[in-house]
Amino acid sequence: MFKRLTACYIEGESWLARWLGPTVLLLMRIWVAIAFWRAGIVKIEDPAGTQFLFNTVYQVPLLSPDFAAVLGTWIELITPWLLGFGVAGRLTALFLFVYNGMAVISYPALWPHGFWAGLFNDTDFADHKVWGLMLLAVAAWGPGRWSVDTIARYVWRSRQAGRLSRRAGAR
Repeated sequence: MFKRLTACYIEGESWLARWLGPTVLLLMRIWVAIAFWRAGIVKIEDPAGTQFLFNTVYQVPLLSPDFAAVLGTWIELITPWLLGFGVAGRLTALFLFVYNGMAVISYPALWPHGFWAGLFNDTDFADHKVWGLMLLAVAAWGPGRWSVDTIARYVWRSRQAGRLSRRAGAR
């Protein structure tokens, strides 16, 4: 009986790792990609409003407000596609994690109770915290089975295996 339960548990765990894990990673990638894409659409639809916000409200360090507005708009229009499709998945997720953190730091209105107090409560910049955790998961475990990265890796390995077998046959 114990062996049967153990075998059942192991099989269930294996199935979850093969199917649920990649599905969750895909859903996280899409969830965050949509959030950033929508922000980019809002920015590009109202460039004057975006310029105004970056010049008066947002406090982006190290960059001029006008440059930050343009750069932020294009980052939010391009990188969600990379993340959603899983192109350079870990790198894209890490990049967006840093970008997300910079967005929180640059907009003090997101943390009315102070940054550190807001970091440990469930109200201040809650969406950004959830996105950050999702991005860290993708960075840690990769974009998952349903991604361009995985397809590219499969194609590359297949080609490498073909080259090795042709070399072995030529000897």
